[in-house]
Amino acid sequence: MVVMLVRIRSKEGTFRLEVDPNESIISLGTKIANQLKLTEYSSLAISDNPTSTVPITELTGKTISELRINHGDLLYVTFVQPTPETDGSNTMQTESVVTKTTTPAPLNVKQDPVDDLLDKQDGLIKRNKDPKFCKHAANGMCDYCMPLEPYDKSYLAEKGIKHISFHAYLKSVNKSNKQSNGKFIPPLEEQDFQVKAHCLGGHAPWPEGICTKCQPSAVTLALQQYRMVDHVEFSVPTLVENFIRFWRNTGLQRFGYLYGRYEPHPEVPLGVKAVVEAIYEPPQVDEVDGLTLTLPWNDEQLVDEVAAACGLVKVGMIYTDLTDDGTGQGKVIYKRHIDSYFLSSQECCFTAAMQNKNPLFTKWSASGKFGSRFITCVVSGNEDGGIYVNAYQVSNTCASMVSADIIEASVEPGIMRVKESTSERYVSEVFYKYKNEYGVNVQESAKPCFPVDYLLVKVTDGFPSNPTPLFTSEDQFPIANRHGSFPAQDYTTLFRHLGLKDSGNVHVNSVSDFQLLTFVKGTQTLDEDEFSALARLATSHEEKDANQLAQSSGWQTLVAIMRENDHSPIPNGRNLGRQESDIGIGGSRSSSIWACRHCTFVNQSSISSCEICGLPKD
Repeated sequence: MVVMLVRIRSKEGTFRLEVDPNESIISLGTKIANQLKLTEYSSLAISDNPTSTVPITELTGKTISELRINHGDLLYVTFVQPTPETDGSNTMQTESVVTKTTTPAPLNVKQDPVDDLLDKQDGLIKRNKDPKFCKHAANGMCDYCMPLEPYDKSYLAEKGIKHISFHAYLKSVNKSNKQSNGKFIPPLEEQDFQVKAHCLGGHAPWPEGICTKCQPSAVTLALQQYRMVDHVEFSVPTLVENFIRFWRNTGLQRFGYLYGRYEPHPEVPLGVKAVVEAIYEPPQVDEVDGLTLTLPWNDEQLVDEVAAACGLVKVGMIYTDLTDDGTGQGKVIYKRHIDSYFLSSQECCFTAAMQNKNPLFTKWSASGKFGSRFITCVVSGNEDGGIYVNAYQVSNTCASMVSADIIEASVEPGIMRVKESTSERYVSEVFYKYKNEYGVNVQESAKPCFPVDYLLVKVTDGFPSNPTPLFTSEDQFPIANRHGSFPAQDYTTLFRHLGLKDSGNVHVNSVSDFQLLTFVKGTQTLDEDEFSALARLATSHEEKDANQLAQSSGWQTLVAIMRENDHSPIPNGRNLGRQESDIGIGGSRSSSIWACRHCTFVNQSSISSCEICGLPKD
């Protein structure tokens, strides 16, 4: 019989046990339970790394050798036991550990469709046969032509890609991630710089006591090697132009949320791009040198629901930082560059807070969340005095530091401050590395401050060469929450935008406008099914959706309200209908409805007199 020693560490201390590699893990569990004076082994959890937990009962049937436990290995053991307060009716877990073989994936994690798609792809970069070095046949392969991994450094450097994609990063960390019994180890773990609560290390709780188990680790700042999102694509240039028009007309700064979807980005191996289809500007107080927001605002959920009905999500935010250069040539001051800053420390904190509010849900993380794809776009001046959009994220480390409240903005825009520890906040040691004048890597303490450049992740941006926007309205409905000389959103504006004032017909393209949808949703005239039909009509332009909407009582009520508020001459005998070249919404040609000649209210064909004014059908 082969005997080896295994070290066991628990909250009761460290001890050694003699075991046979061929004996079962349950046999080892029994020995551990006897050593710890427990009544049974089923309350144990065992691991080689103290970060999460797996009950020993899940390893039933495995031997010590099958679990790759070797002579001299250190195993971490936790156990649950009844507490005096609960009299055994409940249990309390003492620690968290992880095993390298059977940690289950998080349950019920709904990923974005683009993540499900990219998870199935290998991302290999195909190469042609090298005419100089490849000596094999056409169907052969060698080191000079075999496909490269999506995280290959030489390929990325050749293409000028500074950050690997998130899914390429996943491939690299999963390369050595062994699977066992159909289960896998989630390779990602969110950073946490807060003192762990309910530590059972035998000391008073923080702030009276702290130990290595509950104390957060030190932070070493470095440029993040991967990007959660690789590119931002505005579906049409007019999206940004309409947004900038506010500054052009008022000289005041403006803020908006970006709504869109995520798609694969073929320019980067396993890349992801955010396609922006709409910008919504929440209520705000605009100033020449900044703006004030109240978040969340009252209608935030309503706008998110409109976006969801159109198949969109909130993908980021955009704001202006523009100052006219005074030359009268329409140029702006070049503020943000390598010798000043790209994002100020205050903006980094705001961006981090927004990324924390909008996490990425992924099955590859033990918590079901990891980082964020929320993007920050800044509209500012370039070196030629033109207006330019720059897109950024802050690193996951920055987001975690803001969540732990250990950094804050400073007076100097390009400098971030590290807070001091207090009785309510523990601040770990923070370091950053740089190359000195001799080219040597030097590590320095980041206290009390450090450059914000260590926290930034640059994201490329642009427009498609052949735009196919989701919303196709040629004349834009007034933008929400703009005041002064800008047109207001009201029933009269909606009436005229839809074309009811001039012809009595509604063109489908006029409905295809995100601002219009949010206004109609806010009127609460349409029920959930009716608004879903309107959203489908705005995004797909299907005639069946037009007919369904026209026959709904909610749409008929909305038309009646618009006419009542407009007090305009009404085209005789027409309300909602079809023009020969258009897909209309409902109309007098439909056999199931008819429009009153007097008030133009749309009635069901089975009704002989108008429900509004009482005039007979004929």
